[in-house]
Amino acid sequence: MVEDFHLIELENVTKVFDGVNALSRINLYIRRREFVTLLGPSGCGKSTTLRLIGGFETPTEGRVLFEGADITNVPPYRRRVNTVFQKYALFPHLNVFDNIAFGLKIAKVSRADIKRRVGAMLELVGLVGYEKRSADALSGGQQQRVAIARALVNEPEVLLLDEPLGALDLRLRKDMQLELKNMQQRLGITFLYVTHDQEEALTMSDTIVVMRDGCIQQIGTPKSIYDEPKNAFVADFIGESNILDATMIKDERVLFCEREFACVDRGFGEMNPVDVVLRPEDIQVVAPDQGQLAGVVRSALFKGVHYEMIIDVGCALLKVHSTVMQPEGAQVGVSVVPFNIHIMRKYAAPCGGAA
Repeated sequence: MVEDFHLIELENVTKVFDGVNALSRINLYIRRREFVTLLGPSGCGKSTTLRLIGGFETPTEGRVLFEGADITNVPPYRRRVNTVFQKYALFPHLNVFDNIAFGLKIAKVSRADIKRRVGAMLELVGLVGYEKRSADALSGGQQQRVAIARALVNEPEVLLLDEPLGALDLRLRKDMQLELKNMQQRLGITFLYVTHDQEEALTMSDTIVVMRDGCIQQIGTPKSIYDEPKNAFVADFIGESNILDATMIKDERVLFCEREFACVDRGFGEMNPVDVVLRPEDIQVVAPDQGQLAGVVRSALFKGVHYEMIIDVGCALLKVHSTVMQPEGAQVGVSVVPFNIHIMRKYAAPCGGAA
């Protein structure tokens, strides 16, 4: 079925700028109607990946496919994608209606069809009544909606969004995250979104692609990326983590802090060095004689919905989130259930992967 077909594919894509690899043999596919987020720090290659799909860059090596057809050298205007950039690039001398209608006029669409389609977009982005307002007279959030409407009015199969919320304040950014996700679900088209903000990625995405130094580190659902990071970089980048050196004794048994713990992970071999990830919210603070490890509270901060404590257990300083605060200097125990002990191999994932 068409729905199951890979809408976009990158095959062994490398991109070199001035002798430096911005991307190294990337393999990625994106399904129809997915909300896919490319997530990573500045310089990881996520915007370059987006620009390759949009046609604004050409791979040094490899191919870009759309519905199985090679579009590597097809110019942007002939691709069935549109792009929304962080700088919205609205035309200041045009009003809202004309900004949205610009691409339709270039394509010589009839006046009646332009009016109908622009009206539908204004309703979709909640700007009915703003048709005659100058683009310069809009707030940042309204300008962002106009930029999205202008991209969507041409009915692309894919919308590319390159950190479009970066210029907005925190409250408006959170509101727009929900609006973008709802919009994508209503329209039923593919969104490819670029951000360095892990909260945005976790909130909106069907699939997250975590990138670092031009390589894909992990691909998965928000829950799988958060709960089962493949390496220390992913664990540290997606949420807060305690990462400890450990030894995998055998399946479902791991040694760290000179103590053996039960876990649920298998397939890491026997007596092999691994990393253990303990999320701060998964560590329980108990009485000193009831914990798997004993420690001393070094600091305690109120964070609103929880307290953040740093607990010295001898082998490590553990960051712990709890709704109950223990004062600085208190003797405590800490425990973690097997399901919340996550095991990772001690090496970074190679380039490549598939969504």
